[in-house]
Amino acid sequence: MRHERVLILDFGGQYNQLIARRVREQNVYCDLLPYDMSIEKIREYAPVGIIFTGGPNSVYEAGAPAVDARIFDLGIPVLGICYGCQLIAHTLGGKVTHASTREYGKCEIRYAEDSALFAGVAPKNICWMSHTDYVSEVPAGFSVTARTATCPAAGFEDAKRKIYGIQFHTEVHHTREGEIILHNFLYNVCKAKGDWTMSNFVAEQVERLKEKLVGKKVLCAMSGGVDSAVAATLVHRAAGENLTCVFVDHGLLRKGEAEEVVSVFRDGLGMNLVKADARDRFLAKLKGVGDPERKRKIIGEEFIKVFEAESKKIGAVDFLVQGTIYPDVIESGKGASAVIKSHHNVGGLPSVVDFKEIVEPLRDLFKDEVRKVGTELGLPDSVVQRQPFPGPGLAIRIMGEVTEEKLKTLRDADFILRDEIAKAGLSRDIWQYFAVITSTSTVGVMGDARTYEPVIALRAVTSVDAMTADWARIPYDVLEKISSRIINEVDHANRIVYDITSKPPATIEWE
Repeated sequence: MRHERVLILDFGGQYNQLIARRVREQNVYCDLLPYDMSIEKIREYAPVGIIFTGGPNSVYEAGAPAVDARIFDLGIPVLGICYGCQLIAHTLGGKVTHASTREYGKCEIRYAEDSALFAGVAPKNICWMSHTDYVSEVPAGFSVTARTATCPAAGFEDAKRKIYGIQFHTEVHHTREGEIILHNFLYNVCKAKGDWTMSNFVAEQVERLKEKLVGKKVLCAMSGGVDSAVAATLVHRAAGENLTCVFVDHGLLRKGEAEEVVSVFRDGLGMNLVKADARDRFLAKLKGVGDPERKRKIIGEEFIKVFEAESKKIGAVDFLVQGTIYPDVIESGKGASAVIKSHHNVGGLPSVVDFKEIVEPLRDLFKDEVRKVGTELGLPDSVVQRQPFPGPGLAIRIMGEVTEEKLKTLRDADFILRDEIAKAGLSRDIWQYFAVITSTSTVGVMGDARTYEPVIALRAVTSVDAMTADWARIPYDVLEKISSRIINEVDHANRIVYDITSKPPATIEWE
């Protein structure tokens, strides 16, 4: 079945992937592709609508990204956002002017009540601006449909040709009722039916995989993370016992995770899961190593060696399954064209496995869609809603040398943090939260005795895509409960601190 599709042409803006996510949230499939896609390719793609994204350029600069003007004669509805809006005006004979000051942030806006794009939206509203240039004169045949105090054509349209421009970013949550505006474009203008659902995706993907994998030998590296877990479960639906999953337990996972992988996938779903217990091997290799980059290199190299040894026991396979997702395979279209990354979930694996082809059943999905697929497949929330977790695991959440004692302390402290966040009902509101054992030790007094232990830091952030993040405002009473439990229940803990640094300037992880 071929789903109706919207084509998003990428001009390099910071919110471009967010536009794609917002379209899909409206149950309409879309692809984010390079802005210089040819007219012939666009016709072949046959979208129900086209969206031009924002971008950092000025339309009148030499070499600025542009489109073939014939795109407006295809009879396909077009929506230009920010730079895309200016590009429509510039290409069709309007005027774009450079403002003396950049407009960024929330702004009051007035919408025309007779525009199909703003149907059902409050006329006096709030939008999010991020621009220096603005449309000072709309092209002939266009009417102004939105204004702000500083932007005389914050929205304009040629309803007959179904061409719409908006200077603001309807895709960000700061634009009030932005989802209604996008819904209006997709359903009122493009006449989309909304046939992109995760249940449809699962059914169709399983059928495709059955045809491709029938009678074939399939191998998957199971990390325990969301992407590999969902990919493996989807392939298992199609390949059954022909799928073998190799799970390398390097001893650097969070409390109970290794056991859960075996319980859910081998015991619960009946997968052919091989668990390679390499905990002692990894710990021995990390002995005396404090530099985070050396830790990463050692862990990556050892993981590949262990996986190679296990895969040799299985022998040659037809397909290698990887949990590659959409953000892994797209980059900004800024410049001559978008670049497709050479991406592998576990770097180096393909070179050590004797296989014919890679299968990436999730490569068209964003992370939130992957989670929805996992739920459709019946995976528990403890797997589907698992937070981002670095490949080197707890090794880079321990400052300095990794020891069994520190690992136990960190696992217990991290478990208490996650447990109390869940009990407080905050687990869906916080992007990522974890504990860190720092390299600084401090004096404490416990039971009238002096203690001298490493400081344990707690880190919790809110984010959309991890490119930027703000520290989470966890209520004081919850923080107090977490601190009290760690001090009383965890060995080698006498001082707890909370990290209140955003990204930037800090990173989310400490190492």
